[in-house]
Amino acid sequence: MLNIVVCVSGGGTNLQAIIDGVAEGKIRNTKIVGVISNNTGAYALTRAENAGIPAFCVSPKNFGSREEFNNAFLNQLEALNPDLIVLAGFLVILPEKMIEVYRERIINIHPSLIPSFCGTGYFGLKVHEAALARGVKVTGATVHYVDEGTDTGRIIMQKAVEVLAGDTPEALQRRVMEQAEWVILPKAIDEIASSWE
Repeated sequence: MLNIVVCVSGGGTNLQAIIDGVAEGKIRNTKIVGVISNNTGAYALTRAENAGIPAFCVSPKNFGSREEFNNAFLNQLEALNPDLIVLAGFLVILPEKMIEVYRERIINIHPSLIPSFCGTGYFGLKVHEAALARGVKVTGATVHYVDEGTDTGRIIMQKAVEVLAGDTPEALQRRVMEQAEWVILPKAIDEIASSWE
């Protein structure tokens, strides 16, 4: 059984896709052992509680320094003892120690086809605004392993999504979520789980 912890900062639509994937048997051999958010108001925490999953908030606002927050975050992770950490819209730069401890065991979903529209400053609507400004005809999403860089880890899976005439950043964001993110994130977890001893 692959024990996963999902880290999320906002609404948790990708978390919901994972919860549904496990419930429907699309993600096999997997248990969500916890959800951690850095944001006390994240609806993702409510989604977790509704699904009977332990939910925790570790907010930088509650600590005097970044180092104190990083230590508290790592302690919470270690208490849950995950095999895999899934970053599903988690807007926190991970402490290097965490990347060292969980190397090749942290994955992230990014709302573009890496290497396009990724790296520092590219998150949320900014990714889709940049894609529309550049005039690309195809965008999508990428699941990748996390390393010390920003969106630089080894790619696991990608899915393309067509950009339509008249798209707004919000409309494009929704289509990328529905057609790519909610499809490939559960699929990537299932693939990792199927090879897990």
